[in-house]
Amino acid sequence: MKDIVKILQQNARISNTALGEMLGISAEAAAAEIEKLEKSGVIKGYSVIVDDDLYDKSTVYATIELKVTPQRDCGFDDIAKTIMMYDEVESVSLMSSGAYDLAVEVKGDNLKDVAFFVSERLATIDGILSTSTHFILKKYKEKGIFIDSEEPDERGLG
Repeated sequence: MKDIVKILQQNARISNTALGEMLGISAEAAAAEIEKLEKSGVIKGYSVIVDDDLYDKSTVYATIELKVTPQRDCGFDDIAKTIMMYDEVESVSLMSSGAYDLAVEVKGDNLKDVAFFVSERLATIDGILSTSTHFILKKYKEKGIFIDSEEPDERGLG
């Protein structure tokens, strides 16, 4: 199961035949395993990793750190669920310790849109004490995939 997931994380478009060959099983067995992983909820979906320098240079990404007051009987869950519902939100993560509680990754059409989202939507949610926004200037690697067109030197030298 872990081998299939690792392969699909690197290339979700791999054929069942190629996947089966890599794992030493038939294409039908590979397809059945994928279906089982999807139905059980292990695989939540598939996505495309885009080089925004080539696709849409105006797209802006930011990581927002939130200091939050946990809610009685639900901790951080209700606030996280509220934040997740916004279209701009790419991910929400509960952090283990440190200066903030939740990390929120957002995507906007421009800096102004992200700033508006933070000031008018996030900051106004009950229980959010403070926000700290970090704009992402460039992505080099995402979900294990190199974004920059140049492959790094295997030796790490260049």
